[in-house]
Formats: sequence, structure tokens, C-alpha cells
Amino acid sequence: MGKTSHNGALDEADDPYLWLEEVNGEQALEWVKARNAVAQTRLEAAADFESLRSDLLAILDSDDRIPFVAKRGEYYYNFWQDKDHPRGLWRRTTPDEYRKPQPEWETLIDLDALNAAEGENWVWHGAHCLKPRDPDEPYRHCLISLSRGGADADVTREFDLVDKRWVDDGFFRAEAKGALSWIDKDTVYVYTDFGEGSLTASGYPRIVKEWRRGTPLSAATTVYTGEPDDMSIGAMRDHTRGYERDFVVRSRAFYDNELYLRAEDDTLLKIEVPNSARKQVHRHWLILELREPWSVTGETYPAGALLAADFDAFMAGEREFRVLFEPSETTSLAATTWTRNHFILNVLDNVKNRLYVLTPGDGEWAQEPLAGAPGIGTVSVSAVDDEESDDYFMIVTDYLTPTTLFYGRVGEAPHKLKSAPAFFEAEGLAVSQHFATSRDGTRVPYFMVARKDIKADGKNPTLLYGYGGFEISLTPGYSGGVGRGWLSQGGVYVVANIRGGGEYGPRWHRAALKAERHKAYEDFAAVAEDLIARGITSPRHLGIQGGSNGGLLVGNMLVTYPQLFGAVVCQVPLLDMRRYHRLLAGASWMAEYGDPDSDDWHFLSHYSPYHNLYAEADYPPLLLLTSTRDDRVHPGHARKMMARMSEQGHRVLYYENIEGGHGGAADNRQQAYMQALAYTFLRQALFPRRPIRR
Repeated sequence: MGKTSHNGALDEADDPYLWLEEVNGEQALEWVKARNAVAQTRLEAAADFESLRSDLLAILDSDDRIPFVAKRGEYYYNFWQDKDHPRGLWRRTTPDEYRKPQPEWETLIDLDALNAAEGENWVWHGAHCLKPRDPDEPYRHCLISLSRGGADADVTREFDLVDKRWVDDGFFRAEAKGALSWIDKDTVYVYTDFGEGSLTASGYPRIVKEWRRGTPLSAATTVYTGEPDDMSIGAMRDHTRGYERDFVVRSRAFYDNELYLRAEDDTLLKIEVPNSARKQVHRHWLILELREPWSVTGETYPAGALLAADFDAFMAGEREFRVLFEPSETTSLAATTWTRNHFILNVLDNVKNRLYVLTPGDGEWAQEPLAGAPGIGTVSVSAVDDEESDDYFMIVTDYLTPTTLFYGRVGEAPHKLKSAPAFFEAEGLAVSQHFATSRDGTRVPYFMVARKDIKADGKNPTLLYGYGGFEISLTPGYSGGVGRGWLSQGGVYVVANIRGGGEYGPRWHRAALKAERHKAYEDFAAVAEDLIARGITSPRHLGIQGGSNGGLLVGNMLVTYPQLFGAVVCQVPLLDMRRYHRLLAGASWMAEYGDPDSDDWHFLSHYSPYHNLYAEADYPPLLLLTSTRDDRVHPGHARKMMARMSEQGHRVLYYENIEGGHGGAADNRQQAYMQALAYTFLRQALFPRRPIRR
């Protein structure tokens, strides 16, 4: 045992499990394999495990899923995975063909075939294709990002869309965190690992360069160099015809970034707006979404407001803004989307979407509701082609309604284009919204999915899910996995919209930053207590689940509120808040959590689960799930938590996927397996064993 500090926490210097932070260390991997074997033996032994895994995989591999697309020129492009193509196909079809129930697709890249030919384990990370200067020319030049095993670090290779082949001696970026971004067909921005001193403390690129085709990377010219303690540096060209501009982004931290316009003489002109604001330049408009109040030219604009200004006039010194949106106590801005002539606002009102169309004008922008937008469900909108038309895709979903894709045009009602199948029986189930009262009196919303005739006897197996960080909102969405693995078995599913998220805009997020983090945990506990008080469930039957920042959330529930829960699933988690900033991308999150090497450790020590474990405590059973290839949240968090809890004699199982990156799984097969582990563990802990319902 290591020594403990004044609050009972393990001192960093005496941590006996630091060796588990060696990701690919031989001893560490042998330890992982031994723990994996225990979890696999115990959970795979369940009579219904294999049927559950098989059903979950069938959902993930289903050919009836909606193939979501992005338009490039005359084609719609899609990346698709199924049982015959576990790593996936990058493919395309025409808009007319896409409207058919079963479109014909042209395969461009078969990732499974590529892996077989190259002896690799590539995972798709996306395609960045150069918009041709002439709208009559086809798209040709694409930069393809591929990751080994699903890690954040990836390689970039050039692909020719006309010849449908990899470009010999084309642009290539070696494996690292970073990217290439098109300037023109013979020039790119490159931000990557250039060698010693070229990465930030967070492990992201610190330098961006301009690189010409046919020259070695060493000949690329530096455009901007950030500071070592910045988070990351990047650059891009806006290829909107008639408004081509180049920008450099200096991300100093989350919620703290500077945007520079690169002038024709290569000087960088800072856009003088708050670093915390979200910034967008579109044609001649500068759009700002404020995260903090901003006073300028005698006006004060509130946090959460959306402002517009003429970009060229702003750069010339003018400070005239139009207010496009102001939040209320119940509303926040969820997203914005440009079409050719309009600007669509997606607003959350008590975690429910409302959509409005703004039309730019010389004075106030005209505003009206988006015609035909549904009044229920989670709704998202994206432009089909913001240069060519006012057409948009609309995706509608909720917990019980399979996702539906609509095609619309501003001013006209949208029509249904495609709908996903139902993967579980929703008859007899209902979705309801409730509000719990947190310790400081704050009303915290949560959604509950349960049978309409649910008995308030405290015996209903209930799974409570949360995240509560980085201003990310949890809105209702259809999940065949949740339906098949939990709801169809008689379970109640609950999603908590706790502080730290973005459900009520920046104020909801800021309320749980750094020293106020405990409020997110108090909110989650309040939801659990409300479920118990309403007779929905009881601690014996209440399980919780969360991943990444949500893993930190449920880790804190485990050590701080163990009396409330009967089981905990903790996925790709942060758990050691003393060393998180020294592990992989951890330093980039100090704006969210704080700096453990400063006085911030005083409050961080109280919500570092690894440092608040006690042998005498009675913790609920815990399942830890992580990935060796996660190069964002270090697997050492979960490894060390497992080791210390085992040492103290607590009930804990552990499974680490050898691939998968921060998502935990590299393909559908791995994802289905890990989901089956989680649901099997929860069912065994929260309600009696019984045959699974098919």
C-alpha cells in the first residue's frame, strides 16, 4: 500500500500502480489479459449472453439502417459498416438513386480489403475533399484519414475521386495527432508532429505549415507557431466561391481560442472578439455565439447570445451587431445551419427542439418558424449544399421512435425520405420528463422511458445515464441497443440533464466547472434520489452508466454516493485526477477540471475517484470498460482503479478492448460485444436472472 495524504488519498509519489500507465508494457498487458479473462468467463457464462451479443450485432449491422450522406458535387457520399464489411465502405450514389428504397452504391474504398492487402487494422477517420473552383468541374482531390485500431492519432493519404484510386506520390502525413487541409489542389496546410518541440503539452500540433505538392515535408513553410501550453493549432481555407479566405485557429484551451485571418501578404490579423466565443465567418457575415457576457461600444450582450456583424466592416473597425438570439431561463441555442439564402436556428426549450428560419437583411433579420418542423422529438437540421440551394436534411428521433430522415426546402414542408426500422417493441412504453431538485435548489430535468403501467413499488430495474461536461447536451434519441438490451427486458431507462452539459446553454455548463464540479454530481444524485422517492426504483435495483467524462461522473457516484446504487458501469473513464493532465490529451481539459499542480488540487482531490477509495467502504458492483488504443483518455485510469479496488477486496470486473480508440470499439463486432458485457452485468446485478426476451 502507498502512503495516504491528509484526506486519505493516495500520494502520487507512492502510487504502487504507476506501472499500469505503460500502455503497451509487457507486464501491464499480461495484467490486462488476466483481468479480461475473469470478466469474460463470468459474463459470457450467462445463458443469454450470446443471444444478446448476436442481437446487438444484428442491430449494428442491419442493412435497414439509414445511410446518412454528405453531398459533394453531383454525388451523395456515405461511410457504411455491416456484417460483410466490419471496417467499412466509403461509397457514393446520385441524389435520384438515393431516394429509392434500396439505392445502388459505387464503392470507392473498401477498408476491409485495404486492411487485408496492407496487413493493417485501419479504422475510418473521415474524408476532406477539395471543392473545385469551377462548379461544373467534378470533385477530385480528397484527403483520407485512417487510424490504426481506432486511436485519435491517424495518417492522411490522398485519393482521386475521378480515377477512384490512391494517388501515387500524393500528399501523405505520417501517423500522429493532426491533419492536412486543402488550400488548393497543389497546396495544403499541415499540422502534425514535426519532431521534438512541435507538439503541445496536450499532445496536439503546436505548429501549422504550408506544404506544396512534390516537395518534402521538411520544405513546408511555417505559418504559425503556438505556445507549448496551448491546446492545439490548426488552419483552413474557406472555399466558398467568391469568399475564399484563410484562417488560423489557436486553441489555448477548451473555450479559449483565437481566430486569425491570414492576409494576402501572409500576416495574421486577429479577429478581436472574446476568446471564449464560438466564431464563424460565412460569406460576408461574422457570427458569434457568446459563452460569457460581452460589453462592446456601450452595449452588453449576455452569455448564450448569438450576434451577427458584417465581417469586412468589423475587420475595418466597425462594431455594429445584430442580435439573432438571446437565451431565456428555459432556452439555449443548440445549433445553427446556413442554407443559400437563410440561417436556421435550432433552439432547446427545456431540452426540446424548436427551429426558426432567419433571413438576412439590411436591418433586422426576418424570423419565422421552420415550416413543417415537428413539435416533439429531437430534431437536427443540416444544409444539403449551402452554396447551391435552400434545401436541407432533417433528422427526427426520440427514445421510442426510430430515426427518420426528411428532405426539405426552406418555405416548404419537408417530406420523409427514409426511416430506420424498429429494433424493439415500443408498444406499452412511454417517455416522460421530470425535474429533480438538487442540493442547492436547482431544478434538474431528466427523461424517463418506462412502461405506461409501471408500478411505483421501488422494484423496477432502472438504468440511469449521464455525462455532465464540456457543454454537451443529452437529448432524446432512438437506440436499438438500449431498447434490445434494457427496455425490452422490463428495465426503466433514465437520462439526466445535469449541470456541466449544454442543455441550458453556457450558464448550465459554467455552473459545474472546476471547483463547482460537485454540483454536477449533486444533480445526478438528486435524480437518483427522486427516482427512489417516486417509487420508480430503489438502490438495490438502480444502476448507472457513463463514459469518458461520464466515467468520471459515475466513478464519483461510486465513491461518494454508494448507498444509492446497485451497480455501476464505467466506460473509458477519467478516474485519477491527480495525474490526468500528464496522461495523453489530459492537459487539454484543465479549463474544464482545473490544474492538479496548483491549488486546484484542493478541490480536485475531492472528486478524484482513484484517491477516494477506502477498503472499509461498501461499494456497489463495478464493471470497468476501456481500450488499449484509446489515446485520448489513458487506459491507465481504469487499470489503476481496478487494481486498487481489487487490492481492497471490492466487487469489480474489468475488460479492456485491445483496439477501439476513445469510442471503446473499432468495429460493430467489438461494439456489440462490449454492449453485451455491460447489459449482462447490469441485469445480473439489478434483477433476478431469467430467460432473455427475444
